[in-house]
Amino acid sequence: MIGILGGTFDPIHFGHLRPALEVKEHLGLDEVRFIPCGTPPHRRRPVAAVAHRAAMVERAVEGQPGFRMDPRELHREGPSYTVDTLQDLRAEVGQDVPLCLMLGMDAFAGLSSWHRWQEIGGLAHIVVSHRPGSPASHDLGDWMEDRRTHDPEHLRRAPAGRLLFMPVTQLDISATAIRSMVARGRSPQFLLPRRVAEYIEHAGLYRPPGAE
Repeated sequence: MIGILGGTFDPIHFGHLRPALEVKEHLGLDEVRFIPCGTPPHRRRPVAAVAHRAAMVERAVEGQPGFRMDPRELHREGPSYTVDTLQDLRAEVGQDVPLCLMLGMDAFAGLSSWHRWQEIGGLAHIVVSHRPGSPASHDLGDWMEDRRTHDPEHLRRAPAGRLLFMPVTQLDISATAIRSMVARGRSPQFLLPRRVAEYIEHAGLYRPPGAE
């Protein structure tokens, strides 16, 4: 069973990594693939180039069993639509391997605006992480209610089609705040992995133009 976590990762930080680990352990995932988005269709262009963002993800997941960076969106032309990525993954792993698309509650709330979103449930399960104590639902009508389960074993028994909400430790860390911090010459230490912080420094990412 494979977990899929996409994002701009501009930069990747512990707010991405800790929930991913909890989902992996709770569901018994064999691996989690972190997929840096090439050209996000629903938000402005990332600050760091895609090669830098991929390099940061590689450093963040290195040494963590079952975590890997998946580069399949890096050189795709046009917007990086999730449905295309899932189709590509499905062609790679076959029709029987369970795929679990990992989303935060905010992303899930906007799912109905995604490109060909109705096809996603036929390609993967959807696992929605949320803050403990927060409402674990969103109105997608019959589409949601027909697929919802509380039992992780239901995800293992089918390759796609189920919806599971899971409370996770959600750290109040944002990539935007980290970029702003670095731009002001402040250290992002303890907000992201040390090797990612070192890469940001050595590559000169997120600094104002002309900054040394």
